Amino acid sequence: MDFTRRHALTSAAALAATPLLPVLPVKAAAPVAGKQNAGFYRYKVGDAEVSVVSDGSLTVPLPDGLITNAKKDEVAAALEKAFRPRDTMTFYFGPLVVNTGGKLIVIDTGNGPATFASSKGAAGQFASNLAAAGIDAKAVDMVVISHFHGDHVNGLLTADGQPAFPNAEVLVPSVEWKYWMDDGEMSRAPAGRMEGLFKNNRRVFEAGLKKKVTPYEWGKDVVPGLRAVETIGHTPGHTSYVLSSGPDTVFIQSDVTNNPEPFARNPDWQASFDQDGPQAVKTRRKVYDMLAADRMRVQGFHYPFPGLANIEKDGTGYRWVPAPWNPSI
Repeated sequence: MDFTRRHALTSAAALAATPLLPVLPVKAAAPVAGKQNAGFYRYKVGDAEVSVVSDGSLTVPLPDGLITNAKKDEVAAALEKAFRPRDTMTFYFGPLVVNTGGKLIVIDTGNGPATFASSKGAAGQFASNLAAAGIDAKAVDMVVISHFHGDHVNGLLTADGQPAFPNAEVLVPSVEWKYWMDDGEMSRAPAGRMEGLFKNNRRVFEAGLKKKVTPYEWGKDVVPGLRAVETIGHTPGHTSYVLSSGPDTVFIQSDVTNNPEPFARNPDWQASFDQDGPQAVKTRRKVYDMLAADRMRVQGFHYPFPGLANIEKDGTGYRWVPAPWNPSI
């Protein structure tokens, strides 16, 4: 098809010159839906089936101080360059369900029911999308947690404070568990966000979950085929994973970057929610250099849905290349 800008302008001019047709009443065949389909997407890693089950997203005014080592105008310009609005930031959330054939494993749990209520359903969708995907929370064998921020752990509980996955063992990074459950660390936490995180983690894990918690170590398989990888900086025990089945692999990152626009393109930017910004930058570059060199697929918790992509080097930063939608599994 030979379509040029000249053709488009010619067509537009012809349309403008066409006499207006009489306005006739139009009756819609059906009311508009007003909402999206349930958000889940499946793909294979060898024999394992991965379901990305969306927890929704939150769009907020571009916060002051979002990037601690860049000006707000620089961040706005980077968003505009990526064809995003200058004045807002969208945060996406994508927990996973991995079916190995022998085990049903959830990786991170989303924002939870309180956020679903406060955001009027924009985020906190994991439970409803899980049900829509035909996955029974009671059938989940294990919940694997990457780190202890609310958008990853709050979905461990139902609205009435009960375990959302009543028959599941909860696997947590040992370093992360030790840090957030340490009374001394909690007493030294600055007022505000950090103090709130400590209180929230105590609330979540003291609600009938402590007996279900099993700490795991880096460099070992959390379950067969799912290896825990140390990716610290975002939190002291922040963890990513390599899911392997046969020769097939995918790197599962939680917050190595947040939304890749602008964090992958500007990997030296330090986000205000990275507990150790300089370390987070080192980790980000190390991981993304590896992903680019090995051409390994990456599943990004905070990538736009469904979050499966490849990474390539692009100047001083990186470009994320979303995987094409596959209509079959």
